[in-house]
Order: sequence, then structure tokens, then C-alpha cells
Amino acid sequence: MTQETTTAAGETATVHLAVGDRISSYIARFADGRVAGRADFIDASEGRERIFFHTEVDPEYGGRGFGVLLLREALADSIRKGVTVVPVCPLFARHLTKHGGEYVAEGGAYRTPRLADIDLVKRAVGGPSRGAGAGRA
Repeated sequence: MTQETTTAAGETATVHLAVGDRISSYIARFADGRVAGRADFIDASEGRERIFFHTEVDPEYGGRGFGVLLLREALADSIRKGVTVVPVCPLFARHLTKHGGEYVAEGGAYRTPRLADIDLVKRAVGGPSRGAGAGRA
């Protein structure tokens, strides 16, 4: 999926999906290849859910609407693919808290994150999961 779009500041960027083994990302980049930002997610529940856990915009491009651009394209693609969004990322969580009804009306689905989702993210990015390293008495 590659989608050309314009930011709030009038800059043209392309958002494309980069699929990885464990972590996939929507990446916003300019025509010259500069990366403006990314929204990372993990496919879960046999591809029926996407756990969005991190969105980052290069500080050089902050305040130009790239975070919203990534969010919008990621949510639109999730609707097209019929997957449920799990918003661990604060940007996605805030947006769906405010506009979740609109997202559902457009055909989207989302649910509140669970501890198991957080554990899955931690394992995918290489961090300790809940209870990891805990000994038994």
C-alpha cells in the first residue's frame, strides 16, 4: 500500500506500509526519500488485530501534521483490511477516545488494550514481559 497525501502544512508525502517479521510500520517519506515519521504495529490474533504501539515523527518535521497523517492512513488501511485496531500508542488511544464513534461509523473496529497486548509488544521489541524474571518461592 502506498498512498500519496498532503500534510496540514501543504507538504506532499507518501505513506507506505513496510511489513516486517514481527513489527510492521506505516512510514511517511518525502519524494527525495527523507523519512518524516513512522507508526509501528504488531499483527496479532492471526492477523485480525493490529496493536499500534509507537508513533514517531522526526523532530525536524514536528508540528507539520505528520503524526495525524500517519494515524489517518493507518486507520484507513485497517478499515480496508477489516482488522481491529488496539491502540497502545498514546496518539492512537487519544484519537479513538475522541473519535472512536466516527471510526466505527466508517467501518472501523477497535478495542481497549489488555495486559496481554502490552506483553506481546514488549516481547516483539525485545523488552521484558510482565512477570519475566520473577522467581518462584
